[in-house]
Amino acid sequence: MGTSVYATLGRLASPPVFYRIAEASRIWLIGLFLLLFIPGIYGALIGAPPDYQQGEGYRIIFVHVPAAWMSLFIYVNMAGMAAVSLIWRGKTAAICARASAPAGAAFTALTLATGSIWGKPMWGTWWVWDARLTSELILLFIYLGYMALVASIPDRRTAAAAGAILLLVGLINIPVIHFSVDWWNTLHQPATIAKFGAPSIDKAMLMPLLLMAGSFMVFYLAVMATMAQALLLEQEASSQWAKQAAS
Repeated sequence: MGTSVYATLGRLASPPVFYRIAEASRIWLIGLFLLLFIPGIYGALIGAPPDYQQGEGYRIIFVHVPAAWMSLFIYVNMAGMAAVSLIWRGKTAAICARASAPAGAAFTALTLATGSIWGKPMWGTWWVWDARLTSELILLFIYLGYMALVASIPDRRTAAAAGAILLLVGLINIPVIHFSVDWWNTLHQPATIAKFGAPSIDKAMLMPLLLMAGSFMVFYLAVMATMAQALLLEQEASSQWAKQAAS
């Protein structure tokens, strides 16, 4: 049983099979993104009531919070794929990790930008060296450092290995970001959704927030699949299947 599952996963992860899966899933991912994003953004801008303390200004959380979730999720996903590429020499896993980095960096930058926009009227400043903000900024530097590292090494295997090590070491920053509001006295508000017990947020606000988070997730998958296809064609340019796919 275990051997057959491993063999199936190995076939699915082969470059030509993965390329075809990514190609076939693109239109479905775009459709699912629109299905989630349209009601999500409607609920965020119109359906959800104003906050009793922050008024209309709180609505930026419908972008800020999903972007923050994605910045962490993508990094953990990249680290997992990097571990697979490092241990089992998986070509596709290394490609997917590399293809995920721009989206991860973009979501992290969006998190910092929207947090600053929200922080100005709420905190009276664009930026403070708050524990969560600082650790999130470090995450952006790790994303950018990973992309620069793998792009600067000509040998593909060496680049994948070096990038994998950087990602795995950088994992230590993920729990720091997540638990920073619990470990230190910070300006950033504590968890209101991802916590034990019932979320401290009204359902009229929670549902569009979850829809936006789902749309961001699907958007990431679509971008990652598209970039992975381009990287696979570049890496496997001499193979017959890549020549056929490119033509």
